[in-house]
Amino acid sequence: MTYKFRSTLLAGSAIFALLAVGDARATEGYFVQGVSAREQALGGAGSALPDDALTNANNPAGLVDVGHQLTGGVSLFNPNRRVNASGTVLVAPGSYSSSRDIFAIPSFGYSRPLDADRAIGVSVVANGGMDTSYSGNIAHAACALLGSARQGVFCGGRAGVDLNQGLISLGYAQRFGNLSLGVAPVVAVQAFSAYGLSAFTPYSSNGAALTDRGPSWSVGAGLRVGALYKVNEQFNIAVTGATPIWTTSLSGYTGLFADGGNFDVPAVVGAGLAYKILPTLAVLVDYKHIFYSSVNSVGNAMAPIGIGLLGTSGGSGFGWRDIDVVALGVEWRPSNKLTLRAGYAHNTQPITSANVMFNILAPAVITDHVSGGFSYRVTPASSVDFALVYAPHAGVSGQEYLPPPFGGVYNPASNVNISMSQLQVTLGYTYRFEPTQSTVIAKY
Repeated sequence: MTYKFRSTLLAGSAIFALLAVGDARATEGYFVQGVSAREQALGGAGSALPDDALTNANNPAGLVDVGHQLTGGVSLFNPNRRVNASGTVLVAPGSYSSSRDIFAIPSFGYSRPLDADRAIGVSVVANGGMDTSYSGNIAHAACALLGSARQGVFCGGRAGVDLNQGLISLGYAQRFGNLSLGVAPVVAVQAFSAYGLSAFTPYSSNGAALTDRGPSWSVGAGLRVGALYKVNEQFNIAVTGATPIWTTSLSGYTGLFADGGNFDVPAVVGAGLAYKILPTLAVLVDYKHIFYSSVNSVGNAMAPIGIGLLGTSGGSGFGWRDIDVVALGVEWRPSNKLTLRAGYAHNTQPITSANVMFNILAPAVITDHVSGGFSYRVTPASSVDFALVYAPHAGVSGQEYLPPPFGGVYNPASNVNISMSQLQVTLGYTYRFEPTQSTVIAKY
């Protein structure tokens, strides 16, 4: 690879990362459910049977198996978020939905063998995000009593948050017999904005950096590693992991997020299995654990909301628990040109009833994904990839919390339900610089 090409590729990746800092695809908490069209169609599975350059963003050890290729795609993501509240004081009563429900998110991957046993790669993906936008015209009779001339969910006008994270990974993999190992340093770019939260100013350690500050940016770095062991021609085992991505503080929101505006990306560990029942039929199973509770701004409990505590190390967070994710995928190649896929994934619920009120801003309550898709080889060198992911309606209910001077207690007369469903369509393209023509041995 020439110096000019390397420089162009890295510069292009940096630019692409800024485009990829978009709201999440189908989500596990706020992490994405699969980074490529292939993984999405398989329910998020695939770490033990790599097939495209975006394996670098999941299991970099797979780079030695995917060859010299370029892959990318665009997802159209449609999250539908809804709130139903009754008997509430601080939270607007009634039934209302978040607007902004269509997002376009790109992804990009490139891999290149150095020799028969070594390979490098680069990937740029949207890691995840949270986005809500509730109208400032939501009727809220208690706003006047609370001293606000505005309406809205929290009597601060239009309310919501917008968190976007993009990751650039530069990977290296090497094969040692049946074992492949990979490592990928990761650079993160994230942006966050919040609005409509002025009612919480007395509870902030810095009311000037709490809400309505526009986008605030931060950067960070971490490390992803992976291993892939080929037991035999039919059976593969994968192990993956990623450190936290330690980021700079979101300077515009040091009075909102715990630890002075810190919003690190949590660590992840995982494993995968792949078994080829036939040369043309494979079953894949993946597991991962996401350490949401290790990041105070995400994992700290919402209550108590004390005077001047927001933004401190013990300040309120979203109260998210760690989650476990299990994904099952099936991949079948009925012809040399066509590959069909289907998948299902389940994750545990990150949000508890005690933290529902803050999670109106981030109702990441989805626990199940059903998916399907295909790849069609247009030429020996190129193929188009498609994935459709549906996350059925899920919700969590709880009581609103009334901070001092309103008692510092949960309101027993209240009920707040947050819910979401999701639909996502992804179209991708893969170009193989050294194509191989596979032969179908069995069609059943």
